[in-house]
Amino acid sequence: MTAIKISKSAGARAASLLRSVQGHAASCPCHGCSTVRSGSLGTIRRLAVPSEKPVQKEYAFEMAASNIRFGPGVTREVGMDFKNMGIEKVAIFTDSNIIGLPAMKTAVESLERSGIAYEIFSDVSVEPKDNKVKEAIAWSRKVQPNAYLAVGGGSVMDTCKTANLYQCYPDAEFLDFVNAPIGKGLPIDKNVKPLICVPTTAGTGSETTGTAIFDIASLKAKTGIADRKLRPLLGIVDPLNTYTMPSQVKSSSGLDVLCHSLESWTAIPYYERVPRPENPINRPAYQGANPISDVFSFEALRMTVKYLPRSVKDPEDREAQEQMLLAATLAGVGFGNAGVHLCHGLSYPISGMNPGYKHPGYKVDHPIIPHGVSVAVSSPSVFRYTAASNPLRHLQAAEAFGVDISNVKLESAGEVLSEALTKFLAELGDQPNGLKDLGFKRSDIPNLVEGALPQQRVLKLAPSISHEQEQQREDLAKILEGCFSY
Repeated sequence: MTAIKISKSAGARAASLLRSVQGHAASCPCHGCSTVRSGSLGTIRRLAVPSEKPVQKEYAFEMAASNIRFGPGVTREVGMDFKNMGIEKVAIFTDSNIIGLPAMKTAVESLERSGIAYEIFSDVSVEPKDNKVKEAIAWSRKVQPNAYLAVGGGSVMDTCKTANLYQCYPDAEFLDFVNAPIGKGLPIDKNVKPLICVPTTAGTGSETTGTAIFDIASLKAKTGIADRKLRPLLGIVDPLNTYTMPSQVKSSSGLDVLCHSLESWTAIPYYERVPRPENPINRPAYQGANPISDVFSFEALRMTVKYLPRSVKDPEDREAQEQMLLAATLAGVGFGNAGVHLCHGLSYPISGMNPGYKHPGYKVDHPIIPHGVSVAVSSPSVFRYTAASNPLRHLQAAEAFGVDISNVKLESAGEVLSEALTKFLAELGDQPNGLKDLGFKRSDIPNLVEGALPQQRVLKLAPSISHEQEQQREDLAKILEGCFSY
């Protein structure tokens, strides 16, 4: 029974993480193997490199993120950005709520001042289904813009990314680039049009990533497209644009930040991911935890714990809202390279198989489980389950919630983090107490398991879960049973 004590100094933690970056020696693919000190990811390992046969585990990671401009009022610069690029015609994507808000007005006025022609697609839906995404694709192929501008939350940015992609592949079928096994998962081998994203929620971090998520209605499941080529050219992160968010939207989008940071922090190390790609174009955007993503993910976690409750409870707390927007962007860089795992993998069938729940505060005329709610509802059960893979990381996460871990035993890490999450969600307010509060019955668990199984892109990054299908079913069922109610 080993007791551990971890420094509470943020400076010490940052220094430790930076040392882990320096401790990862680069391996040369032209030579046999390399000894790599993995720092916070694990012990010293002997890693295979491409010259060894058979090739299995990964030996490298890549770091990619959009350019980011952060500051109050920077939305007014977007017209100049397009003019500087020589763009003549822009397609603006937004939704029916955002189109009348200051963010959209500022962006349009900026385009007009710079003499940029534009057309607007404002029919993006919250948590979009494939039929709505296909409508956006058809519109973009007809309009043929030179560039794209997304003003809105994750649904707007993701729909815009997808429309941009398929404009550039006019003969592609919809499932060609959709993640396998639902789609073909083809790599994107050409550049798409320039895209600038202006987020109006503090949650998805989609302004930094090459990921676009949507529902396949016929399967009652979420999937999407993930490729570095989808990344926006620029994310304009303007705190003024989040001041109009309703409290419930702040809460649910902030929970997405929470799970982005926790999942990427606890994902399997990049050097444990299989298979190693034969060509770098096939290296996935989601690669597993690495020493660079760690810095972004852990800082985003710390900021979310501190500022999300404040931003939800006090609409005039400008500091909290600005810091949550920055946390969302930091988490986007972290998970956009490390990936997410079980909370997101389970969230897709949870939202896709919604038995009729409508979250308070959302102005829609249909049942809806917001994405942040669907990921957070399983989180106490998920991290109780995954802690055995790396107890220290889970205890460090618990410490970010304010838990004194100085005398906590390693084998208690999962329970400690689970309790911290349960308390955090309860104190945030208006959150469902497990699947039961969403209207699910225990008899729904087998269907939820089957709905999660196609999400192998993220499930394979989950620690402590089997990759053998029947055992994976049992693992997922156990986790879902654990989050039925808290």
